[in-house]
Amino acid sequence: MMRKAASAIGSILRSPYGMVVLIALVWHGVVWWLGVSFNYYISLGLLVLDFLIAYVLVEALTYFFSQFILPIHPKDRGEIYKRVRIFETGERGQTLFVKNGQVIKHAGEEDKRGLGVIVLDTASAVVLRTDTEIIGPVGPGVKFTDEDEYIANDLGVDLRAQWQYIGPHAGDNPFLNPAPFPNSKSYNEEKRRLETVGLTRDGFEVSPTISIKYSIKRPPRNLPSESGVTSRYGYDPTAVRNAVTREVIKLEKLNNKQDRMEWNKLPAHLVVNAWREYIRKFKLEDLFNPKNEENGLQIIEEMLNARMKQQHINTLDDTGKKTGAQSDSMEYLQLKLRGIEVMEVRIHNVMYDPAMEEQYIKQWSGEWLKNAKKEEEQINEQERLSMKLARIDAARNFARLASRDFNNSNQAPRDEYSTLEALIQPLKEALLLESRTNNDIEAEIKKLEDVSKWLLVNKLDQAQKQEQGKA
Repeated sequence: MMRKAASAIGSILRSPYGMVVLIALVWHGVVWWLGVSFNYYISLGLLVLDFLIAYVLVEALTYFFSQFILPIHPKDRGEIYKRVRIFETGERGQTLFVKNGQVIKHAGEEDKRGLGVIVLDTASAVVLRTDTEIIGPVGPGVKFTDEDEYIANDLGVDLRAQWQYIGPHAGDNPFLNPAPFPNSKSYNEEKRRLETVGLTRDGFEVSPTISIKYSIKRPPRNLPSESGVTSRYGYDPTAVRNAVTREVIKLEKLNNKQDRMEWNKLPAHLVVNAWREYIRKFKLEDLFNPKNEENGLQIIEEMLNARMKQQHINTLDDTGKKTGAQSDSMEYLQLKLRGIEVMEVRIHNVMYDPAMEEQYIKQWSGEWLKNAKKEEEQINEQERLSMKLARIDAARNFARLASRDFNNSNQAPRDEYSTLEALIQPLKEALLLESRTNNDIEAEIKKLEDVSKWLLVNKLDQAQKQEQGKA
């Protein structure tokens, strides 16, 4: 008790008015001890005058030096003076610093209500509100808050472009390491796996690492904030307000618990849902085997970027093929409504259960013979068809060559030997033109020459017999 009283008296005496009282008491004590007479009324008047001078000096010096505490405009001298005057009292409001979108404050600072000040660096913005209404966005610079004003949701907005990574880390093995209890390394790996896990069309679990680059929408022209500060990252008041105030409410299925989703978690939420939608259209092998110069993962990554950055997108059928039709991207519209833009989406570090791969290999091994027989039948059928077409084509060519010398009626042969010779001669010439190195062709040509010789000998014998009959 005595210690508290002494502390209170000491704090009073250290104040300007306490010093005036202390000096007056010491002065009158010395005068009384020396026996010098003094007038009580004059002393009281001088004490009042000292109080008045001390008050004027304190107010004037406080007003003068307070303008150097923060980089403010001359028009804000009165605002900073008010807050410095009441800083040591319990009537002041929040004094906060926002750096890179993070609100920095002392313990218990959020409970203060009164005149306050918020200092924001060039990469930060916030939205102010009261208990009953939204005041509006605040950009980089210094903002003096009125009574009952505070930062909405106690959340700052980072104006810089940011990368967010969800899913397993590069060194994780969630499919091999079980998760025995919470807070263990395996448990954390399993938790990260579940962030992006999805099922393929043939029932395999796949969990990739997905990286997303996003930011608050930037204005077409980089204009200064209300404090006169121009951020090189761009500050759009409407986008900041929409990002903070237009919240997404998540509903837990187990206990119907409602949870507010912060603006910077919305891009990852939309990307993961779209990823799970597309992964169901592909088989496991389609994700890695290229079809038409693109594999399934490349197609999914392309579609995710389109859905986050374009209003109209191409659609895929249930097997992952592009249909050529277009539809509206609901993800893009939601991001636009909340003042957020996604710049890039990447898929990497794709993981799946090795046991599933072995199962897939066994399944494939059981069906390969059946598939091979089908392919053999198709090849044999194509071969038979090719042979039939080749025979038809050969017969057509033979008929064309054999009838070449019969097209002209004036040169048509007049006996059976001439007719056979007219049939053989074009065939022999055609064989000589096609190939001279093939042994089979040479044998056929030799046969035709033998036939030609036989025709020539028989034709001469017939001619001799006719001459003898005439004689």
